[in-house]
Amino acid sequence: MPDGDPLFQHLAEGEDDMPAHVRAALTAVNLSLPVEAGRLALGTWQGIYLWEHRRQPHNRRVACHFIGE
Repeated sequence: MPDGDPLFQHLAEGEDDMPAHVRAALTAVNLSLPVEAGRLALGTWQGIYLWEHRRQPHNRRVACHFIGE
């Protein structure tokens, strides 16, 4: 989703606002992670990545919810 595409104009929060909304709709916005013996149970090549869809700086908060037995 290129920034500045006239097909996706929405400038309420900046020039990169609408492309960021579309990018967020096309990617995962939540994640469930298995934990075994108090450690993340990820495979050898698995990792967790967090990225910002916007070019303008913003403050973000990450919320974690733990559900267990």
